[in-house]
Amino acid sequence: MLITRSALALTFAAGIGVGVGAATLTRFVVPHAWAAPSTTPTSATPQAQSEDQVVRVARQATASVVSVSRQGGSGSGVFIRRDGVLLTNAHVVGTVPTVTVRLADGRRLSGTVVGRDPTMDIAVVRVPLTDAPVSPIGDSDRLQVGQTAIAIGNPLGLERTVTVGVVSAINRSPRGLELGGLIQTDAAINPGNSGGPLYDLRGNVIGINTAIFSTSGGNIGLGFAIPISLARDIAQQALASGGRIVRPYLGVGLDDIVPEMAERFGLPSEGVAVITVDPRSPAARGGIQADDIITRIDDAPIPTAGELRRVLRSRKPGDTVRITVFRGRGSRTLTVRLGQTDVE
Repeated sequence: MLITRSALALTFAAGIGVGVGAATLTRFVVPHAWAAPSTTPTSATPQAQSEDQVVRVARQATASVVSVSRQGGSGSGVFIRRDGVLLTNAHVVGTVPTVTVRLADGRRLSGTVVGRDPTMDIAVVRVPLTDAPVSPIGDSDRLQVGQTAIAIGNPLGLERTVTVGVVSAINRSPRGLELGGLIQTDAAINPGNSGGPLYDLRGNVIGINTAIFSTSGGNIGLGFAIPISLARDIAQQALASGGRIVRPYLGVGLDDIVPEMAERFGLPSEGVAVITVDPRSPAARGGIQADDIITRIDDAPIPTAGELRRVLRSRKPGDTVRITVFRGRGSRTLTVRLGQTDVE
């Protein structure tokens, strides 16, 4: 998928499997650059310690990263359960009932698509294994901008490629992509990385890579991943319900409040701005309006849109929640009964 926006394009990172093996790779020869002997002490520096952690993650995690392919394309995936359950992107599996999963040891297995949520670009696949190598699940709701991010996947057919960067931003909703609350990273993501894991320095999966902004179709340091907390919830539902995925629905468009905005307009220092309200949504029926600032849901403070989504994910369709909003010069509490989105 390619959406052109002037010279900048947003594209899913799934690579096309056809023709990769026949491609000619050009080897660039770089002359040696002689340098003076280093005077840096050989004791472990913070940088060296960080490098050691990256190496450890790469060694431990690569066995759980797989290639996921179907006719016309391929991407990546990661095992999250020993009974052969893995996560990938919905756009990697498309609408087919089965895919081919290639393991790190070279085995090719048929994978059954248990469930998919195209609205969040997550798919759950199961292969016939009882001892799959798994990666531990992290907590993407507690990510901090600047922390190390490690992407592992199969870009352009180069299996289990490791790239390193940082969490550049959280709660991103890129224009041209119908996904929100994404993790932005500058760890290199290229065609074929889609569905692969994004790790933290402890080797925990924090996201599932999904898309890139690019001027050429390749990496320019603007990659996006679906938070693993959301992907995990979708997987749990799909496995428990035979593929049916249901999510609570509020019906608002949101944006975080920055301190400069709060100070300028006399807004709360923490909260989430309501940008749009679906007129037929539970939010509209409960009295939420555009320009409201959501500050609490029940007893939970809501400092960011990511926290709001996390709180809502812990509720069920039909639950009644108390939503505190700042409107005008004061606060009020509204009662909203959450709706339902039946994805599949």
